[in-house]
Amino acid sequence: MTNPFYEYSPIVRRPRLQLPGGARLALWFGVAIEHYPFGKPGLSLVPYTADLVPDPMNFGWRDYGPRVGAFRLMDILDQAAIPVTGIVNSAACTEYPGLIEEALERNWTSWVAHGDNNSTWQVGLERDAEVELVRKVTDTIKTVIGHPPAGWIGPALTATMNTFDVIAEAGYRYTIDWANDDQPFWLNVSSGSLASIPYSRELNDVVAFMLHHQTGPEFAQSILDAVDQMLADTGDYGRVLGIGLHPFLAGQPWRAIHTARALEQLHDREGVWLTTSDALADWFEESSGTGANSQPAARE
Repeated sequence: MTNPFYEYSPIVRRPRLQLPGGARLALWFGVAIEHYPFGKPGLSLVPYTADLVPDPMNFGWRDYGPRVGAFRLMDILDQAAIPVTGIVNSAACTEYPGLIEEALERNWTSWVAHGDNNSTWQVGLERDAEVELVRKVTDTIKTVIGHPPAGWIGPALTATMNTFDVIAEAGYRYTIDWANDDQPFWLNVSSGSLASIPYSRELNDVVAFMLHHQTGPEFAQSILDAVDQMLADTGDYGRVLGIGLHPFLAGQPWRAIHTARALEQLHDREGVWLTTSDALADWFEESSGTGANSQPAARE
């Protein structure tokens, strides 16, 4: 497929990427800390009230996440000894300071910038406006977490044709916008370097629950099924699986209990490296020998 951002590369024809400790699968979990501004549209449980102001049906459903669901997921991930990547709107850093403080106290050190808020998309931005947006988002998150985020994902995965160049120039090391591979790969950017880190679309609770209408047990089993299959895949290709959780979805009690049971089983799977997206980016940069303005050894 022709795509200006990357070249076609079949996994069976690539140089070997060896995961740390001889692992066959790197597994990371991203928890989305999002802000949906009052009175603006957003992901909706009941579309027929989505244009109303106020809209307690949908706003209240989403607002359960930063008030309750996020803390339930924190407990579950802690109990399962799962490292966490925070995927955060910059507006959430100022809207929910207690939530970010709790995450930092629980040693969330890996953070992915997720734009300003989840109702403001990047589609149609001129380059200068996008540069300013990325700067604002980066500075806000940096002020709260103590360092600039290393990764980027657009709100609702939206972008412009300039986004990757802009974030690479701003110092971002990777994006999780694309879900087209089981391995990291290098994106085409005008300067520096930018990696794509795998982050599943269907093993993401928004798609699983809102589009596929999976139950809590089905989603939990899907996680285990994907892990087992990727461990069983032939070849020595160092595969990666990223799973997304949203507190107002996976954090609901009737779903969270099943996710917790699945996570407890992951430590029984031999060959799994439980990690974060930042650590994956570190490993990929080291294993492929890249740096700014260099051509990575593993790139085809």
